[in-house]
Amino acid sequence: MTAAISVLSVRRGRSQSLFVGDRVVESGIRKQPVDSATIGPHGVAGDTVADTRNHGGADQAIYVYSLEDYAWWEEQLQRSLPVGIFGENLTFSTFGVGEVMIGDRWRIGEVVLETTAPRIPCGKLGAVMKDPRFAEVLRRGRRPGFYARVLATGVVAPGMEVERTGIRKGVGLLELFDLAYNVDAPADELRRVLAAPVAERVRLNTEQRLDRLTQSGAN
Repeated sequence: MTAAISVLSVRRGRSQSLFVGDRVVESGIRKQPVDSATIGPHGVAGDTVADTRNHGGADQAIYVYSLEDYAWWEEQLQRSLPVGIFGENLTFSTFGVGEVMIGDRWRIGEVVLETTAPRIPCGKLGAVMKDPRFAEVLRRGRRPGFYARVLATGVVAPGMEVERTGIRKGVGLLELFDLAYNVDAPADELRRVLAAPVAERVRLNTEQRLDRLTQSGAN
């Protein structure tokens, strides 16, 4: 039986100053809930991406997290976490049965999203979690959520049902997450990534890694 999936929260944020260690940076990670929002090719209308070098863009337009992951973290950390603290645009009740795959599609009314990449945590998440080591904690926990491109635009609101179309093969979200930290990944695994509909930043990084392996004589 397929697990029912629904939208629990829709969020957008504006750029705010954030202390990351001894630095002050601008970030849109702190997002507020809205009753509904239009999702366009570059994400939720009115949402701010302060660091466009590392975030946002057509292939990482929407960040999605799940209530199941929140429940897991609360058990691990032994504290409650407000929905939205991970900086997601959409909070789903669940991601459904089976591993999320790169290329999985999610229909919410007229909107269609396609999974493109896991979230690789940085110091900004540690700042909002009030734990400078949280990027490493999330790495070990392997609950990254996912980025998605927008294949069809429209309006989303809490309570809407989500239909997941899984591709059931190819590159898994967690496989790609682990690969980001594996400096010794073999060339054949990198080539598999390039055959999947990954985000452009992931593709460029993977091509660079593959080029370095080729130049070193590795297969």
